[in-house]
Amino acid sequence: MIYFESDYNNGAHPMVIEHLVRTNDEITQTYGFDSYSQTAKEKIKQACNCPDAQVFFLTGGTQTNATVIDGMLQSYEAVVTVETGHISIHEAGAVEASGHKVIALKDHDGKLLAADLRAYMDWFVNDESTEHLAQPGMVYISFPTELGTLYSANEIADIHQVCQDFGLHFFIDGARMGYGLAASTDITLPWLCQHCDVFYIGGTKVGALCGEAVVFTHQNVPKHFFTIIKRHGALLAKGRLTGVQFDALFSDNLYLRISRHAIDMAMRLKEMLKNKGYQLYIDSPTNQQFVVIPNKKVKTLEKKVCFTHWGPYDQDNMICRFVTSWATTDADLDALKKAL
Repeated sequence: MIYFESDYNNGAHPMVIEHLVRTNDEITQTYGFDSYSQTAKEKIKQACNCPDAQVFFLTGGTQTNATVIDGMLQSYEAVVTVETGHISIHEAGAVEASGHKVIALKDHDGKLLAADLRAYMDWFVNDESTEHLAQPGMVYISFPTELGTLYSANEIADIHQVCQDFGLHFFIDGARMGYGLAASTDITLPWLCQHCDVFYIGGTKVGALCGEAVVFTHQNVPKHFFTIIKRHGALLAKGRLTGVQFDALFSDNLYLRISRHAIDMAMRLKEMLKNKGYQLYIDSPTNQQFVVIPNKKVKTLEKKVCFTHWGPYDQDNMICRFVTSWATTDADLDALKKAL
């Protein structure tokens, strides 16, 4: 069987495992106060060119989204995203479970448009029943989007400006941040630090066994955020597990190097699909590729290949997602080409 269903279906990068094994016998402080976690945080701040950033390690993407949103919002506030936003469709109501309504606007190839956000906020502040509504307090986007597309620097800057105009927090989900940065031509970690209030650097999907690094960019971490993390079940007692992994990922540019490998593999995959005559559902520049495949072919292909059945395209065709990762090999692509 060939596996292209996700970018977190294997273990961790060998250099991450090596660092974990090498440090395994050491006794360290708990809950992320160990030296490796502190070193990793400093390396992340250096990579962000933001010495005043505040970095926290959490267990996984859903916990990170729910914790950051709940930590930054008042109990009556809501978060604005798009209909395809991860917090809207793929997190089992985790955000709503903490009492925060998710307001979903129309997406454009997975992206939120600043013009749509401004139009919504103009309507909201001028509606006569505003005080009866959940109050928007944050805007959430992901980089890359749920459909593998990328925001340009101008698009993010425009959203950031709307957030500033209306006093909204701006939160960027970076579960696949490495792949977004590797595919982008105009966005870097230092640039992101200047254009949002908080984002996170995904480890689970980019070479780690587990863990995400949350970066607050303007000395704006919520009061008692450590306690909030624990309350949400997102705090590891053996915090060194995450710290050691990010220490490895942010040494010798490993995080971006392995992310670029995934993008290289994805571009080869895209060309393979096009050369085989398949229609791309969306033109993704990242490691998630969406393709339209006849239902009959899906039935035969799934016997040899693991991929995601994203949804029906029409009565006779299925939208399928193929995902590359830091671990995808030439042999994987060759086997897929033969199966196609």
